[in-house]
Amino acid sequence: MSVNGVTGAGSTYSTYSAAPKSTEAKTESKETAAKSEGAVYEPSKEANTASTKKYKPDTQMIAKLKADADARTSQMRSLVERMMTKQGQTYGKANDIWSFLASGNFTVDPATKLQAQADIAEDGYWGVSQTSQRILDFATALTGGDPSKIDEMREAFEKGYKLAEKKWGGNLPDISRQTYDAVLDGFDKMAKEAGIVE
Repeated sequence: MSVNGVTGAGSTYSTYSAAPKSTEAKTESKETAAKSEGAVYEPSKEANTASTKKYKPDTQMIAKLKADADARTSQMRSLVERMMTKQGQTYGKANDIWSFLASGNFTVDPATKLQAQADIAEDGYWGVSQTSQRILDFATALTGGDPSKIDEMREAFEKGYKLAEKKWGGNLPDISRQTYDAVLDGFDKMAKEAGIVE
């Protein structure tokens, strides 16, 4: 390698630096100049979509819970209507099935009593544990699990409970109050797990 080759590179550099700047370089915007002076953070679209969770109702779970509740409610209604018919009363004569039950003015045959006791037992379909869990599952399915909706679901549940008491004609039976407390405890647990309350 010759020394002239190295010194020739130096003269090329000086020629380049002495050349006048083009008009394109002069019209460089302030924004471009600012970017060339330092790094500018621009979050990627991938990072934004990963950190932003979208919540939507679980329509399959809602349909399943509704169908199950409708079937079980129909079964219970049928049980009560059979009991009423045996006593010479008809559903049409009673103002309302709920007020009829609340009155306590009826007798229950042994088979109906056994079925009702099984249904409201701790592990029964209408027992505190299963009923409160269904209510919480339904609330979760409606909100898609969005923790910001917990308070809204709690308020809707409390409103529904008050409407049920009004329809009943006063305080609901003890099992209903136990279920109410279990549901509120469930909402509290959900809020704590979501970091909404400590």
